[in-house]
Amino acid sequence: MDFLLGILLQLVQLYQWALIIYIFMSWFPNARESAIGQFLSRICEPYLEPFRKFIPPLGMIDISPIVAFLVLRFAASGLQQLFMWF
Repeated sequence: MDFLLGILLQLVQLYQWALIIYIFMSWFPNARESAIGQFLSRICEPYLEPFRKFIPPLGMIDISPIVAFLVLRFAASGLQQLFMWF
């Protein structure tokens, strides 16, 4: 059971890093058009899209990725607590 929890938490952490890299790629021109940017777009945009529907940008700043990252972090903590009960 601990092995499964470890794998799931590693996957969540890997996805968090993918989100961070994808968010920072917006600071560099044409970075999202690269092969890595397109790959990250395919795996990150489906998760970020629902947050962008509910959280409007504040001027030129899009805070929806921050909220999405926090939700993912809370989900990892909840997953850890769930496994502690078993």
